[in-house]
Amino acid sequence: MSLLEYPVHPGEVLKELYLDPLGIGAIAFARRLDVPRTRIERLLKGVTGMTPDTALRLARAFNTTPAYWMNMQTSFEMAIASKEVDVSGIEPLVAD
Repeated sequence: MSLLEYPVHPGEVLKELYLDPLGIGAIAFARRLDVPRTRIERLLKGVTGMTPDTALRLARAFNTTPAYWMNMQTSFEMAIASKEVDVSGIEPLVAD
């Protein structure tokens, strides 16, 4: 089974691997990042996706990279799309 079969939203990763172990809630964390609390709450619930702005802030807060967070979002979206988009009728192009 591939990772694409198990999409994990970056908000879930943020909650489970970062905020819960630190004992930090969404409101306190939002204050720390200087963002609206709703941004973090919606991200943790999987209602909204990772943005470059948030990725930059998370990278700074957790000593990671913005790409780490954005790649999680891209992987999540690709996993969802691969289940929803039918590309079987598209013929591959081949150069002569």
